[in-house]
Amino acid sequence: MITIDEAAAEAMWEEYCRAHPDRHHDIESPPAEYFGDSPEMADELLEAVISGPKRATAALVAEFADGDEELPRIGSHWICCDGSGRPRLVMRSVELRIGPVSSVDEAFAYDEGEGERTREWWLDAHSGYWQRSCARMGLDFSETMEAVFERFVVVWPPEHADA
Repeated sequence: MITIDEAAAEAMWEEYCRAHPDRHHDIESPPAEYFGDSPEMADELLEAVISGPKRATAALVAEFADGDEELPRIGSHWICCDGSGRPRLVMRSVELRIGPVSSVDEAFAYDEGEGERTREWWLDAHSGYWQRSCARMGLDFSETMEAVFERFVVVWPPEHADA
């Protein structure tokens, strides 16, 4: 488990809001999260965002429910942290779809920017991850489980922001 530096995440959000006063911002800071279930995976996937190929992510609806978290919505922001819990990026959701894990398509697998960037690779890798996640929640993983398929853009800091 990674401990998020909440004070640093709040400071990053405030810096982003000050730099963009003309944009609509949530009243409260967005959630600060990390990719994966280990510091190594968090760093690896964060690097894929920073270097460019990763512009999508997916999570089981059950994971949001288990964490008592709201589902993302189009236009919502989140702060992405590294494997040490340090906030690194502010991202904004630009496309969302809820559907069975098995409904992932080639385009989404490619946009997630991981591994071979194919649907087959994506299903195999994510099934392994979600089996671990479901075991922690006391659930049995199935490809019929609902997932949130999310595309995002990086909006902060400026050197990493999408054009």
